[in-house]
Order: sequence, then structure tokens, then C-alpha cells
Amino acid sequence: MPSEPRSAPFRMPERTFAELAAGGGSPEAVAFLERAERARRLLLLRTLLDRLGTLRTPLSPAAEAWAVLKEAAAAAPGPVDRLLLAPATGGWIAHLLRRLHGTASGPPLWAEAGHLCALALAASVHAGTRADLRVSLTDGGLPLPGLGLARLPGAEGGRTVGRARTGGGELTVSGPGRGGGTVSVTVRPATRPLPVPAADTPGPGAWLPLRTLTHRTPAGPLGVPLDDLDPYRDLDDPLPPARLDADEADAWQRLFEEAVALLAEPGGDGPGRFDPGSIRAVVPWGRTGTLPPAPPTVLVSASSGDSFGAMVIARPSSAVALAETLVHEFQHSKLAALLHLFPLLDDDREERYYAPWRPDPRHLTGLLHGAYAFTGVTGFWRDRLAGARDDRAADTAGYHFALRRLQSRLVVRTLLAEGRLTPQGRALVSGLAGTLDGWLREPVPHAALTRARTAAALHRTEWRLRNVDPVVETPPDGPRFRPDRTSWPDVRTHAFADRPAAPHTADEHLAAGDAAAALARYAGQLAADPAEPHALAGWIVARAVLEPGRATRRMLARPELLQPLPSG
Repeated sequence: MPSEPRSAPFRMPERTFAELAAGGGSPEAVAFLERAERARRLLLLRTLLDRLGTLRTPLSPAAEAWAVLKEAAAAAPGPVDRLLLAPATGGWIAHLLRRLHGTASGPPLWAEAGHLCALALAASVHAGTRADLRVSLTDGGLPLPGLGLARLPGAEGGRTVGRARTGGGELTVSGPGRGGGTVSVTVRPATRPLPVPAADTPGPGAWLPLRTLTHRTPAGPLGVPLDDLDPYRDLDDPLPPARLDADEADAWQRLFEEAVALLAEPGGDGPGRFDPGSIRAVVPWGRTGTLPPAPPTVLVSASSGDSFGAMVIARPSSAVALAETLVHEFQHSKLAALLHLFPLLDDDREERYYAPWRPDPRHLTGLLHGAYAFTGVTGFWRDRLAGARDDRAADTAGYHFALRRLQSRLVVRTLLAEGRLTPQGRALVSGLAGTLDGWLREPVPHAALTRARTAAALHRTEWRLRNVDPVVETPPDGPRFRPDRTSWPDVRTHAFADRPAAPHTADEHLAAGDAAAALARYAGQLAADPAEPHALAGWIVARAVLEPGRATRRMLARPELLQPLPSG
């Protein structure tokens, strides 16, 4: 069977590691990571099958479902292998192993284990083989991974046991009806990706096909699943389908095409550039319709090491924001795959480190992920700066490039200084340092560079004011944190991206380069609330701009020690 584990060991070529350590990675390097993820996935699947052998279940037993999978793989090895290595399959395997170890929760264990039957049926549809399995239905629905969702009209609600049969590419599902008796439906799932917006046919919901985001390549059109159906499409716990309406699916397609076009623009081949065909799934988050209008920036994005190449994204209205997020999340996937191959650091998981893109302290693994992801983001904006068609575009791209290279290098310095990296981890972080050091020498428009430095100082200052306890002396292992600290919104990172033409607020004056006007307005705000962290951070940074020197450097280093009611 093509999907059975292979015994050949993995040895990453030095050149491949060097590419990945620098923050980039050629198609060959990404393909190596995918092969390694394949081996890991199959080992985990083997472990899972061993555990499921003794599970009591009203469904077809795991061995029976596995036999269906093996038969399908023999007939259609490529499609079945892709099914087993799909991100949602990895999410299911990891979640179910956590359930078996008592570290996760969810529906009845037999029902979650029965997802193997759904995988087997999807494989059988691909291969055109015959199968007959007892399956778990939720409100009369049976998800077929990688294909879509079959729904029984008039089915009994809740979780029930049904029967599914395949043959010649057709699927027949039957189960208990609401008024008693049995209801059934027969569908023929399309085994090739459907472009957006796929009609929800046949009938009023008997079959919902998995949609895809398509884009053109020199080799022809490629499709990336836009997964709003699979119960294991999220990062851990299973969740119900959240079908996008046709307009929202259309909006995703248009935005994705624009984002892919941006990523294809001429530029280098280092961090920040990758083949969108490497994305294995995009999972829309938080909205199923086009109303209310999407914000210009991405408010939520996430990925998981269990689901290589998948990314959960809240759709923005800006193609640039989506393209940046695709880069960001794929960087996380690459690093997660590297962490599966190499021990990169000795992390006690203590959250005590400053991360310039977070409101809270982070552990070392979080710092490493952030540094790797934002090195890619820095490269993305470097390409935007190189291709800017006018001064305004150059100013905006220059700001993001300068900000992210500064923040990423700061985190890399922390990682190297902590002494918790393994030899492979030190080699990787040193590779990131080499990339960022080279970029730090590259020119950026002066106004953009100034705003970037100011925004970086503002974030660190406010972070310390909101998180660090000023009463406790800083011990050797890092600061002690306030017991009353809470999450806070970082509104300045994006607000400082463009220079205000007609500034009114204190932040706008500071972004425009008028630190004196900003200082006066911050002081006015602090007169009403002397300890308000946002205004106090602005006051400290504005004061440092106006009066650079040792005293202000000390104030920036430990802003939490500043007494209330600043003057001046």
C-alpha cells in the first residue's frame, strides 16, 4: 500500500537546512518537509490504529475501515495518499490521540474514532471500489473528507448511527428518520476540485461539495480547498459545518486571486516568497456572509503543526493583507515540520519573554515561531518595497519592512542570548540572524524608518507598562509580571503605517514626526489618568524623541518604574 510507513531514514541535506534556516526554502526544500510530514503522519496513524483495535463501538470496527482504505489505495494510490495526508486528517489523528491520552474532549469517543469510516468511504469514492460501513451521523450529515458533506433529508437530529455504501463512485447513505423508519440518499461526489462558488447541488442540501480557491499556474489551474465543512478543519476540537454563502465564497476567490498575483510579482527567492500551490487548505474563520464588510486587515489567523499547509484565516478586504497572512502562516508550517525533525531548543514553557507582536509574555517556542514567521513577513514587505510604483507605496512598504526586521532581530537576539538552543536550533536562529542583519543594512525611506522605530518603541514600552510589576526588582531569570495584567489591543502597529496628512490626536502627531505636539497632548490625557498605559507609553517615547540621552534610555528600558504624573 503506498501509504504504509517506509523504513528509509530521513537525512536533510545541508543545503536544504541552510535554505530553511535563513527563513526561506525552495520548492525542493518544501517538498522534503512534506515527505517528512508524510512519514510522521503515517507513524501516528499506525499508533492510532493500534489503540482503536479494542475500542467498543456501534460503528464498523477500525480494522474493517482500514481494509476498505487499503483496497482503495491499491486502486487509486495518489488520491488516497493525498486524502490521508490532508491537513484535516492530521488534525483528526492528533485530536483523537489526545482524547485517548485524556488531554482533549469532544463528542463520544466511538463517534470520533468512527471518522476513520468516513475517510475509508472517501477513499472508496475516489477509487471506485465497493464498501459497506456503519457510520456516525450528526443531524443526518456524513462528512466525506476532501469531498464534501452528504445530508439525509428528514433525518433524526443529534448523533445517530447510519449506514453508507459505495460503488462505482456513488455514495448511498441511510439512517433513522425523524418520524421513524429509515431515510436514504444517493449522491455522486465530484472527485476533482470544484471552483468557487460551487452550487450546493443536487437538491436542497443532499450533497454539499467542498469548495476550492483556484489560481492559474504555468502548468494549468490549481485548487486549494476552502474548507468550511470538515469537522477537523480547525486547530483542535471538532466543530460543525459553517457553510459560506455564495457571495462570501466569491469574495474569497477574488481576494485569493489578487493575493496570489501579488506573491507572483518579480522579486527575490528568499523569505517571503513561496508557491501558493504548497497551501493544503484555507479554513475561513468567523463569517459565512459578506455582511458586515470585512476589515482591511486580518483579525485572526492561525495554523497547527498537526495540519501541515493549512491555515485558519478571517477574511480581510485587502489582498495585501491576505497575501501577507499566507506567507506568515506557511512560515509556521515550515517551522513546525522542522521541529518534528529536530530538537531545536530546550524550552521550560515559562512565559516570560517579550514578543513585539503580542500583548502578553511568551515562552521560547513562541518566540522561535514568531521570529521565523515574521522573518518571512519582513521578506514579503521587502519585495513590496522593491516593487513599489510610487512614493506612497514605497513609504507604506518601507514602514512594514523596517518595523518587522527590527522586531524580528530583537527576538533573534533574545533566542541566541538565552543559551537554550540545541546545535540545530542555534544554526537555524543564526541563519535568521544572517538574513535580518543583511536586511538591516538596506535603505528605507527616512520617514517610514522613523515611524517604524517609533512604533517599535511604543509597543515595547506599553507592553512593559501593562505587564511588568514595577514593585518587584527584576530577577536574573526575567521580570515578574503584574497580577492584574490583561490583554490589550495593539492599535499603533497599523496606525503608524501611513504618515497622517492632517494630524489631530497625540498618536497622529507622533506618527507625523511632531513629537512636541504629541507630548503636550499625551500630558493632557495623563492629567486625567496619570497611569493610563497607552498615553503614558506615548508620553515616554515622545519625550525620548525630544530629549535623547542616558536618562531617556533608562526610561525606555524600564518604563514601569516611571512615577505617575509626568511633567513636561
